[in-house]
Amino acid sequence: MFIYPVEVDGTQMEVLAVTDSEGNIRTAFNTCQICYSSGRGYYVQKGNELVCQNCGNRFTVDQIEIQSGGCNPWPIFEENKTVSEDHIDISYSFLKESKEIFSNWRTEY
Repeated sequence: MFIYPVEVDGTQMEVLAVTDSEGNIRTAFNTCQICYSSGRGYYVQKGNELVCQNCGNRFTVDQIEIQSGGCNPWPIFEENKTVSEDHIDISYSFLKESKEIFSNWRTEY
């Protein structure tokens, strides 16, 4: 798993990029679709799984970017990125639209 930090208008964000078992690049924001506002809704890699630091749900890299909704990593689907052999490009406007999910991210209780 690779984590790419991004700052958009003063908001710290992270993009996850993983290679699944078939060699495909999958991407998601490093925040949980349910737990994002808790301050602990981010993922840490444990072996081949990502573990939400708020609820403890686990996801394999093959599950990333498959679903939208529920307690999953927030996906960045094909229509919001361009993947080449050595780059993943995500538009600034899409990042800016998504920054609200990081408004309470990694905060202390």
